[in-house]
Amino acid sequence: MVQANHRIVNAALAMITSLTTLAVSIVFSPMGGKAQAQEINVYSARHYNTDKDFYAQFEDDTGIKVNLLESEGNVLLSRQALGVNPPADVIILVDAARLAHGAETGIFRPISSPDLLAKVPSHLRDPEGRWFGLTRRFRVPVVNPEKVDPSTITSYGDLTKPALKGRLCLRNSKTTYNQSLVAYQIHRMGEVKTSQFVEDLIANVDQPLFSSDGDQIRAVGRGDCDVALVNTYYLGQRQGGDKGAEDKALADKVVIAWPDPVHVNISGAGVTTTSPNPEAAQQFVEFLVNNSADYAKANREYPISGTGSDPVLQSWGTFNEDNVSARTLGRLNASAIRLMESHGWGQ
Repeated sequence: MVQANHRIVNAALAMITSLTTLAVSIVFSPMGGKAQAQEINVYSARHYNTDKDFYAQFEDDTGIKVNLLESEGNVLLSRQALGVNPPADVIILVDAARLAHGAETGIFRPISSPDLLAKVPSHLRDPEGRWFGLTRRFRVPVVNPEKVDPSTITSYGDLTKPALKGRLCLRNSKTTYNQSLVAYQIHRMGEVKTSQFVEDLIANVDQPLFSSDGDQIRAVGRGDCDVALVNTYYLGQRQGGDKGAEDKALADKVVIAWPDPVHVNISGAGVTTTSPNPEAAQQFVEFLVNNSADYAKANREYPISGTGSDPVLQSWGTFNEDNVSARTLGRLNASAIRLMESHGWGQ
């Protein structure tokens, strides 16, 4: 079987070579082929408008201009690997698998920053200093409490119980969020037990797989299914009213059933090996980490450490976060994809 990571890269290469399938958004200013002394080129897979306010703040604080290019993570990594102009100084990615891939393929350079080492927990950064977490998001079961008592779900394994047969919604396996959840299970239980976990999980699904977490939250709120697995910031955005009154009304019918411990994933950033402006690039990453509380709050995420001050997130209560290394999850990504495919967790 061709390795899953190779398939991801090949798909990304195809997108790059076809102008009709490579969709990017460039804001602030056009990029040149090289970053000038007071400019940095930033590739970002974080497609959140709130991020741009922080990039503008960085420009105001430092005088360093940010040229932004947005697209999917695998596309951005492949652009950089191929040397497509304009090259990046910093790449911001979502999910541990993408960050690990960027490090292992030599796209990120090690950087030395006492500030980053002090502020980013060790399990949420690369041990060799090639990337650092910026924000945290948790993949959690959400339930309609009129249908399911949230206290009956205290682990991911509880989602496989026969009592939830036909009542579980799942997003497809294409999302790296689910891939990292399965990688997390492999780390905790090994491949044999995780294989059974995935098989039993899929057995409880009775309807087509979803393509987004937002759709899953709506489905649980409407009563189309009783339980789903989503990233916390999707629920936070909707309960906070960021996606409109209709989505808020449905999301307010949904509650989190916190697993103990809960799987954490991250968005993160690294300075590229080919950056002509590594000092300014490092300064940008440090700025985002130093402002992690507000940077995360703007998108209803948790900061890289602590729980922040967002009232919606605070209302969810406390949780026990697992401290498995994000790097480990990235390295188990290919095994996770293989298990998901073998049990019919489709794309």
